[in-house]
Amino acid sequence: MSLGAYCVICCRRIGTSASLPKSLTSWKHVRNIVKFTGSLILGGSLFLTYEVRALQKSLTLDTQVVEREKMKSYIYMDTIPLDKIENYDSFSTVDIEEHECPVWLLLRKSQEDNRAMRLEAVQEMSEAHHWHDYQYRLIAQASDWRTLIGLARSKESDLRFFLPPPPLPSLKEDFSTEEELRHLLALLPHTELDECIQHFTNVALNESSQSLAAQKGGLWCFGGNGLPYVESLGEVPSATVEMFCLEAIVKHSEISSHCDHIEAHGGLQLLQRLYHIHKDFPKVQRNIMRIIGNMALNEHLHPAIVRSGWVSIMAKAMKSHHIMKASHAARALANLDRETVQDKYQDGVYVLHPQCRTSQPIKADVLFIHGLMGAAFKTWRQQDSERGQAENALEDEEKYTTCWPKTWLAKDCPALRIISVEYDTTLSDWRARCPTERKSIAFRSNELLRKLRAAGVGDRPVIWIAHSMGGLLVKKMLLEASKKPELSTIVNNTRGLLFYSVPHHGSHLAEYSVNIRYLLFPSLEVKELSKDSPALKVLQDDFLEFAKDKNFQVLSFVETQPTFIGSMIKLHVVPVESADLGIGELILVDVNHLNICKPKEKDAFLYQRTLQFIRETLARDLDN
Repeated sequence: MSLGAYCVICCRRIGTSASLPKSLTSWKHVRNIVKFTGSLILGGSLFLTYEVRALQKSLTLDTQVVEREKMKSYIYMDTIPLDKIENYDSFSTVDIEEHECPVWLLLRKSQEDNRAMRLEAVQEMSEAHHWHDYQYRLIAQASDWRTLIGLARSKESDLRFFLPPPPLPSLKEDFSTEEELRHLLALLPHTELDECIQHFTNVALNESSQSLAAQKGGLWCFGGNGLPYVESLGEVPSATVEMFCLEAIVKHSEISSHCDHIEAHGGLQLLQRLYHIHKDFPKVQRNIMRIIGNMALNEHLHPAIVRSGWVSIMAKAMKSHHIMKASHAARALANLDRETVQDKYQDGVYVLHPQCRTSQPIKADVLFIHGLMGAAFKTWRQQDSERGQAENALEDEEKYTTCWPKTWLAKDCPALRIISVEYDTTLSDWRARCPTERKSIAFRSNELLRKLRAAGVGDRPVIWIAHSMGGLLVKKMLLEASKKPELSTIVNNTRGLLFYSVPHHGSHLAEYSVNIRYLLFPSLEVKELSKDSPALKVLQDDFLEFAKDKNFQVLSFVETQPTFIGSMIKLHVVPVESADLGIGELILVDVNHLNICKPKEKDAFLYQRTLQFIRETLARDLDN
């Protein structure tokens, strides 16, 4: 309209103006019209742009508001003891939108009386990767504890299925976490304790008292029985002192009645606080998970463990690239999962495969037993001559693995259950973790037999794989099992034995006593490895006759290179003649005693021959 009015005015001016040359008059007014029109168009464009932007902004939805609206569909449940939740009707008629039906149907299915339907529901939940965030949270709040444990043990489960642990109670006034831990240990019973547990408890209370006194006095000092621990553990004083207490509580948690006291005195919450504080100290976290795994052996404590939030913590740890961390979490969750796991994994028994729920039928067991100064994981790592490879372990486990049975063997033989066992050993009584402990091969074999039978070993075909002194333990375990009817299935189902440098006839290690520090006080384990040991000769003679009678398949590897013990001694630990059991194939390998069970790579002869032996020995069982 403005433009039209202006044009009319211009035309009137042209008509009423004095006579000028026609061309000048016409061009003058055309220029005016163009100027005005240009200004008008530019201003109008800016105005329209502003209005459109303002309208767009006014129509933009606040996503936080939308999420808050979604949260209104969450189910907020009153706190009900989990052991009583079955008395409540979990579902009734509700008004829900059509697209929400599958989620609710899965929830209902997961709480059916039919076990197969419950397992199927959990599997379907774990495979759901297209849901909205609020739908995962809905499951997290509405599921019962069996479902949550099942989801935690499902490989593909989304971590949004698990609510954060409940807030931890405040520390007592003027109490540090270290003091709380010491207080918990002091409250535990001193009954049913063997000498070793009593030793751990006394050392922990002693050292933590010295620590607190030193901190208040501005001086840090260790002494007494704690000195060996400081040498091996000391990174940060507080973490080291807490390790004393945790080591003692680990021992207490092996006693069922003491687990009740740990829970009653707030131990689950205190351990959770320590777990988060020491996120950069894997050894502290592993000991905490050992305690939770031991407590989970007691089914009446399952509701308390779930309520305290440990399932969500373990679910996250299960997805860790660190094999040791994931394996400790897997043990604890397996002990909680009574839906699919009937076996119980006691302290020191770790399932390397399968660690999650699986539809793959397990047809046989392969057991790994380490030797003197070994461990359930580090003994079976890949040979690390090139230390730099370890840094790439998380990026490509095919190039470097910290546990080849878990990484390589599990992929090559998925129908196997792979178990690794851990027990304490020492070279010298001077450095024994428990000076009062005197564990012979016979004692350890009975202890391990009890733990392995509880884990279901003997229910299916078995192959034993052992390094060094671990092979002597295997021989003793099988002989002991043959004398006890309740353990006869272990012997009857043993298919084969694979030995890595096992000193069947003794070791030079005992003769040299390793080092000047150990010369006067070699440990009982070292003494039993002596070539003139009567017990060792009886064990060899008895087992050789026994193995021939049972027709066990046997494969032995032996080192040909000497091993550095400490910085001064170079020793051929197990000579070829000592590694010869007397039956089966004996293979010489150009490595030292430590690397005889550590293949350089997956294609190396050492691993491929091991894999061949397992497949051939279990061929009939795996085919069936």
